[in-house]
Amino acid sequence: MAVITRIIPPEEDGAAVRHILRAKLHFSSHAVSRLAHGGECIFVNGVPVHTPHVLRAGDVLAVETEDRRPPRTAAVPGNWPLPVAWEDEHLLIVNKPAGMTAHASNFLPGTPTVAGALAWTRGADFIFHPVSRLDKGTTGLMVVAKSGYVHDLLRRALHTQAFRREYRAVCLGCPAPERGTVDAPIGRDESSAVARRVRPDGAGAVSHYEVLAKGEGVSLLALRPETGRTHQLRVHMAYLGCPLAGDWLYGTEDPGLIPRPALHSCALTLAHPVTGERVEVSAPLPEDMQKLLRERFLPGTEAEIE
Repeated sequence: MAVITRIIPPEEDGAAVRHILRAKLHFSSHAVSRLAHGGECIFVNGVPVHTPHVLRAGDVLAVETEDRRPPRTAAVPGNWPLPVAWEDEHLLIVNKPAGMTAHASNFLPGTPTVAGALAWTRGADFIFHPVSRLDKGTTGLMVVAKSGYVHDLLRRALHTQAFRREYRAVCLGCPAPERGTVDAPIGRDESSAVARRVRPDGAGAVSHYEVLAKGEGVSLLALRPETGRTHQLRVHMAYLGCPLAGDWLYGTEDPGLIPRPALHSCALTLAHPVTGERVEVSAPLPEDMQKLLRERFLPGTEAEIE
């Protein structure tokens, strides 16, 4: 059971529990309402209280953050490998393999899911709160909160200096200049049920890129998204004329090259939403991308690739 605690300082003497929950612990209005009607989940000095309770200096306020309501749609457990890169009582960071979606989808029945893999290892009552999602073909680090409270805090931090993500991509061709920023709005492509495209009336989207190495018709890039639009990195690289290798939607499908978009979430840096500690996690390139690099890169680039 994950618990948030706070010792009430003198300047907060006389404040109501609901005020501290909102102003100091940053619970949302919805979360405070849920706690108010959730039974014994708020305690002061070990005694259960309600949100109007008046606090005194030195009181120890403890709030259980675990979700007590079952999810609207329970995940179907599946025995699918899903390595855990980092974990504590509040959140976990998984290293998602290719071919796995976050949730089950009517468009992709039977596809392995992160939700199902966690339900298999954590129990069917584990409530899945994905913070950063990855496309089915994208590999690498993905953050999952263990409660709605932590999920809300992390979603607020996403795309700020408190939550930074970095990717590696193999692109067809090489963008010019070899380092830059793509600031191009993204919206739906009316010709497709799933595709996005750069369009003037789209939502703002910013991606930073840097070429790390060049090979035979491909280049290895570091990508840092500043925003989080659907398919953002894939759309932006195609917009530069250098779609990801293997990207059937925005480039050319070529299973002989790589059977998926060559995109990997390789690094995460975030401020822990509860403890404030700096969490840094990295994940090496998966084997299919390493194989592509070995086959296509020119001699002398090995150090840059690693």
